Parts: sequence; C-alpha cells; structure tokens
Amino acid sequence: MIRIYNSNEVDIDRILSREQESVSAGVERAVDEIIENVRQNGDAAVLSYVEKFDGVKLDSLKVTEEEIEEAYAFMDADFIRTLELAYENIYAFHEKQVRKDFVVNEREGVVLGQKITPVEKAGLYVPGGTASYPSSVLMDIVPAKIAGVSEIVITTPPGKDGKINPAILAAAKVAGATSIFKTGGAGAIAALAYGTKSIPKVDKIVGPGNIFVATAKRKVFGLVSIDMIAGPSEILVIADDTANPKFVAADLLSQAEHDKLSSAVLVCTSASLAERVAEEVEAQLQTLPRQEIARASIENNGMIVVMNTLAEAVEVSNKIAPEHLELCVDEPFGLLNSVKNAGSIFLGKNVPEALGDYFAGPNHTLPTAGTARFSSPLSVDDFIKKSSFIYYTKDALREVKDRVVDFAGREGLHAHGRSISVRFENEEKE
Repeated sequence: MIRIYNSNEVDIDRILSREQESVSAGVERAVDEIIENVRQNGDAAVLSYVEKFDGVKLDSLKVTEEEIEEAYAFMDADFIRTLELAYENIYAFHEKQVRKDFVVNEREGVVLGQKITPVEKAGLYVPGGTASYPSSVLMDIVPAKIAGVSEIVITTPPGKDGKINPAILAAAKVAGATSIFKTGGAGAIAALAYGTKSIPKVDKIVGPGNIFVATAKRKVFGLVSIDMIAGPSEILVIADDTANPKFVAADLLSQAEHDKLSSAVLVCTSASLAERVAEEVEAQLQTLPRQEIARASIENNGMIVVMNTLAEAVEVSNKIAPEHLELCVDEPFGLLNSVKNAGSIFLGKNVPEALGDYFAGPNHTLPTAGTARFSSPLSVDDFIKKSSFIYYTKDALREVKDRVVDFAGREGLHAHGRSISVRFENEEKE
C-alpha cells in the first residue's frame, strides 16, 4: 500500500530527498574492465559481450537494410502512422529551439560574433531488457537531425533470436538513423566512445540505460560528450480536491511500472483525496501486467503527502526537482510561474505524463534525481557547439592595447602583454 503522510507528521526534506542510485564497487570494476576490453579489442570484445549478456552469438553487429525493411513491413500501418505523427510533433517543437549565428559590429574596426556548428557524429543508446522504447528513438534522433548532425548511430541490445525489436527499427527508419548496431550495455557505450571496426567513434552519446550504461557514460565523459546521467524514472503529481483519484492513481502507476527503483509521489491538499488515490493505486495494481515491478516501486519509493495549500505543494516539488511534474488542478497556469525545478511540466487534468512520453512534442529524455535544479531536457542545444570569433583592425587594437597589456601584467602573464605590444614596437621607435 502506498504510504500517506501529513505535512506536520514528517520531515518532508528527509523523506522526499532524491539521490542517484549508488554505484557499487563491483559495478565500477565490471564497467572499467568492459571499457578497456572494447578499447583494446574492438568488435571482438563487443561480440563477446553480446553473447555473454544477450545470449546470442552474432557474426555481424550491424543491422542490415533488409532487416530494417522487414521490420518496417512487419509493423501495422496504423502504428507506422502513429510514429509519423509523433515524429512531426516532435520535429515541430524542437525546430523552435534552433539557434542562429550572430555578429556584433557596433564599434569601428571591431567585429565580434558567434557561429553554431553541429557535432559531426552522435551515438544514441536505446535500452532493451524488460521493455523497448521506440519513443526514445524519435526523441533522440529528431533534435540531432534538426541540429544538422551528419551521422546518427544507434546501439541497442538484440533479442535471443539475434534481432532488434521491430518497433525500434521502424522508428529508426521513420526518424532517419544513419546506422544501427546490435549491442547494449557498457560495451555499446565503450564502442561509441572509442570506435571499433564496425561502430563509428562518435562525438556525443545520448539516451538512458541501466546502472552499467549510466556508469559507462560517466566514465567516458571527457573523451566524448554525454547528455546526462539518467537515474530511475520519477513522477510528482500536485493535485487539489477536485482531481479525479482514478486519473491520479493511473498517472502515478504510469511511472512506477518502469522500474522497481522508480519514484511516484502525490502532493495534494485533501486528506480525502489522498485516501481515495491510495485505494485506487491498490486496485489498479491488480490489473497491471507489470504488477511486480510497479508494486515494488510504489511500496519502496511511492508516497502521498497532504499539504495545507497548493503553494506549499509547489514548494515541496521545487525541493525534489522531479523529472515529470503534473499539475492536476483547476488553474494550472496559475502555478506555472511558481515552478522552478522540473524536467517537464504537464498542465491540467487532461495531460497525463504518457502524452509527453510518446506524442505531444517536447522531449522525454529528462533530468532525474533532482538534477532538474541545474539541467534541462534533451534538445537541439545538446547537438551543437558554439564558437565565438573576434576581429580587430590595427587601429581598433591600438585604442585598447595599453589596457590589455596592463591587465595581463596584473595577472603576471607578461608574454600575454607582449603579444599585444610587439605589434606596435616600430611605431614607438619612430
């Protein structure tokens, strides 16, 4: 049964504090070994890990065009249309994020500016295991394409039959992946970071995964860029006494079914609603195919907190900085400006988090474990680089040279100053 707390009965900060899943020394050692093996032995190491962890012996890692076309043809036409519509929505939203070059030429002889350049190669990790996520394929590829990334590489674990889930391949075809490889886990991350004979070395790795994937991403950061270290999924629902308990319970369970470590929290202003939601959660758990996972999540990490006001509820939410925040209240826009920390915000009683997961348009690759305090959803910005540029004429440099030389001298960097003054030595002799 999900736990219910009153605000005056518990230490909210302690109960609702969020921390990343701890990484054991065993996981660290295993990931270090995998990364080094892939770095040294390339495809041979990757193939060995596919056989060990996925239970299939492959001759080749790359998914062929024939396999992609076969998977696409296997999917029903209605689902293909759903993928296409979702792609269009995601594209339309992310297209608004595109940054432009700019030039500043406000002083005579001085030109300043910024140029935007996409990363050349991006690696997209798509999880396998207890569930497959074609939605992540769309969410990760679309901003990369809009940014102008020229090569988009997917790695995803195969099934025991050596094939990739056809929904993932269909989504990759709709979104426009460059190449797809049958490998998962830390080995896939290492292959993307270092490159192998088959798998290209990329500049950025994005996408969620288990603790081994997250640990590998952390360890290769610096050699390549990464999007974030994603933890277990989480949802926080703020509800007033007008909310439908059946809807709220369904929304909490929509995240609880992801993982036993997922977190589902309701912060409401009604003790009656809290009791009814708790009853609904228990009733709906009985019918879930992933009941075991969802129940473990609810019992270990789920909770309902009854606050006095919606303002207090938002204050609690801002401390938690949830991945997904639902405002199931009559006037959600009245609370929006008070929300400071959240990955994605769902406004009103008709906007379940699942709408954002699949179809609405905003990205579902979101900061977790409180990192929404300082980070953002995956976006076009994740796939670009910003370079500044500077141009001065000699006359323009002459106007500021003494100030720059003095500044450099105060830092004790006299060669810096000399690089300025040397350009005017002949003038000073005349």
